[in-house]
Amino acid sequence: MFLYKKTDSQNNPINWSAYINGLNGSIVIYNPNHVKYYIHNPELAMRRRSPCSTFKIISSLIALDKGIVNPENSTMIWSGENYWLSTWNKNLNISEAFHVSAVWYFRKLINKIGSTTIQTELNRLHYGNADISDWNGKQNTNDNNPDLTGFWIESSLKISPKEQVDVLENIFDKKSLYSETTQQTLKDMMFIQNLKGINIYGKTGLGKDYDIAVDAWFIGFS
Repeated sequence: MFLYKKTDSQNNPINWSAYINGLNGSIVIYNPNHVKYYIHNPELAMRRRSPCSTFKIISSLIALDKGIVNPENSTMIWSGENYWLSTWNKNLNISEAFHVSAVWYFRKLINKIGSTTIQTELNRLHYGNADISDWNGKQNTNDNNPDLTGFWIESSLKISPKEQVDVLENIFDKKSLYSETTQQTLKDMMFIQNLKGINIYGKTGLGKDYDIAVDAWFIGFS
């Protein structure tokens, strides 16, 4: 059982719009100790959108858990194509690719994992609509480079902000289906900074439609 909190500790309606600079967005905060969600803009919190680069958390998790890569032996060879982001234009290991959000690396990684394993794990994680039917990302209107498209980038796979929080809980909860080693390796990859003694972990994501930004994410935990 869980509780939704629509008010803060002073019983005022939750309004955190200032933290997203007035943009039309949602904030979902989950307190696992009290099993409570604090939600700004509940309607958007339940609306499914493309996960974009936040899906790198999931593809990394599956690849590590299934032994498809390991952190010490995960380098993939750059094709030599000059991508729009210069930090992508070199050989990368999984941690480097995660931090610079190199789509070409994760396109290769997801192909290595394969659709059957991806589908099984998305079902197990209760990941949004779990729809990987557009495997190659042909629905994407912003890019037709096969190295830079996929079902997770403005395509068939959708997930809501609230579901993103639930998926992180499924991964890192004490009852997680994944080993402590896999969890810790993924957690290390997700580390962003220590802020006043608090470690912040997470991943951003950005999706465009005809070169106009339509989705922007930050998901994580402390």
